[in-house]
Amino acid sequence: MTSPAEAKRAMALSDEALLAECDEQFFIASGPGGQHRNKTETGVRLTHRPSKLTVTATERRSQLQNRREALDRLRDALRKASYVAPRRRATKPTKGSQRRRLDEKKKHSEKKQGRSGGW
Repeated sequence: MTSPAEAKRAMALSDEALLAECDEQFFIASGPGGQHRNKTETGVRLTHRPSKLTVTATERRSQLQNRREALDRLRDALRKASYVAPRRRATKPTKGSQRRRLDEKKKHSEKKQGRSGGW
């Protein structure tokens, strides 16, 4: 997995510079699209070497369109990898909320106590 700083650096690169950091593979993409799709290498697989992220695109019949789609998916994957969750701080309930909760529990207890009277 990549570090968030590495992912942010890669996201800031231009398309050409980002493609230069990737291993690009073309393969035959199966599925609908007829003979053109079944006989030509239109599928694109990009592997970003520094982060080891891999994405593929096989939806289109055009290799160029699939390359563009794979690059967009790589940027999305880098964006997700660059996210750093904010630190959570432990907090205590306020005095007012503690009092309200205890009052509610007391009311509930009194209601149940009243049900068992004198059978």
